[in-house]
Amino acid sequence: MLEIMLRQKPELSPEQIRDMIDEKKRKVGAGYLTDQGALFLVAADLGVSFDSIPKIQSGLKDIYVGAKEVTVTGRIMNIYPVHTFTKRESNEQAATRTIVVYDRDARVKVKLWDKQVAVPDEMGLQAGDIIKIIKGYVRAGLDGKPVINLGSYGAIETVRDDPAIPSIDSLNSAIDAVSGLQESAVITGTINTNPRVSEFVNARGEASKSLQLQVSNDAGTRTLRAVIWNVDESRLPKVFKTGAKVRMIGVRIKQGNPQYGNGDFEIHGDEGTILQFSDSQEDVEVMPLRVVSIGEETGRGSFLCLAADRAGGVLVLTVDISLVSSDQLNAGAMIECVPSRIFGNSVVLSKDDSYIRTTDDDASFPKLAKFEKKIKDIQVSQDPCIIEAIVLQAPETANVNTKTGETVPVTSTLLGDDTGEIRLVGWRNQSAGVNKLNVGDRVRLAGVTASAGREGKAELTLRAYSSVTTLD
Repeated sequence: MLEIMLRQKPELSPEQIRDMIDEKKRKVGAGYLTDQGALFLVAADLGVSFDSIPKIQSGLKDIYVGAKEVTVTGRIMNIYPVHTFTKRESNEQAATRTIVVYDRDARVKVKLWDKQVAVPDEMGLQAGDIIKIIKGYVRAGLDGKPVINLGSYGAIETVRDDPAIPSIDSLNSAIDAVSGLQESAVITGTINTNPRVSEFVNARGEASKSLQLQVSNDAGTRTLRAVIWNVDESRLPKVFKTGAKVRMIGVRIKQGNPQYGNGDFEIHGDEGTILQFSDSQEDVEVMPLRVVSIGEETGRGSFLCLAADRAGGVLVLTVDISLVSSDQLNAGAMIECVPSRIFGNSVVLSKDDSYIRTTDDDASFPKLAKFEKKIKDIQVSQDPCIIEAIVLQAPETANVNTKTGETVPVTSTLLGDDTGEIRLVGWRNQSAGVNKLNVGDRVRLAGVTASAGREGKAELTLRAYSSVTTLD
């Protein structure tokens, strides 16, 4: 290639071309170009043609923006779902799909168009397979990095395993090994808090969901926040519990935001991230439970309640009101249900694939008395409890700025029984539940938890699944 360039540009010396290569690599950015890739760009600037050179197969590190008829081999890390959109110029519906492949030197996105969109499903491709991308063309992605595009004239072929390309297992890192920013990482850890699915609006203005969980090392001495954006709930197992192992394939390691965690690194994935859980299951069995408290409505056609299993473990239920209304359940009642999903101790009962009904009392289940406590016995704990007390002070409400910059209402009052006094606090929506109390009211609080409050003393916190009943 150098010889061809010198023949076509005799006014240049090899040293000058070398300087141009180095300059091109500096401008494009370290890690994106080999000397050969930079030479292609220099030749394009000078109008030099390499058409007489036979096509060669390049590695992923050698591709560059503007390259045509690219043929590369890589191992699949992620396969994204199909994305449909409307073409601006014709208002026609179109579809595209992304595959992430890697070799020992680099990783790159491959964007599929036209008939290629269905190829991963037709070929049964999955993470870990080695494929050859044939006759792709390279364009810049939104981040400026090269993206291989594959249209009607291109093809995908499977390739026999190549030991020169690292396996996905060999890329696996434990939580303790996370030490810097990283793309396309494979991380394994232990789920140490209840996973939850939250709703949000994505960058395309579409309603979407995220899976949020905390993942720790085996000893539990280091915990990282993990968020999987645009998660498809149908790809999650119906049951995975706290303490289960999870492997996240194709995630980014980002610097954490102290407003949302401990400031350590965070793990971020998206709809292409593969989640593999240990001790997960797809079939959900009938669950008998005793209702502890009936909480508030979520505003999304469901309500929350707290229930206990036969061993006394507590579960937070999100129940669709089409199955049963909150007025039809009572604290202490026995129920039988088939959940849609179980995340840790969070149980979801949706209208499509769940049922719930009240049953006869079962003496083998703990009574509500198991959770009842006197104020003197309350200690800081996330375990819910039930107390009966008298309201001693008029509730006071203040607006508090959280560490995320949000302003929320907080209402507190003082409760007492024959063993002592304790403060009751309600944040956000639970503020109203405390604010409605009057001095002298005798109340029964079910499903409240105790946290460290003023001067380190324990104080009760009203939760979304808590209930407040005024006694006669």
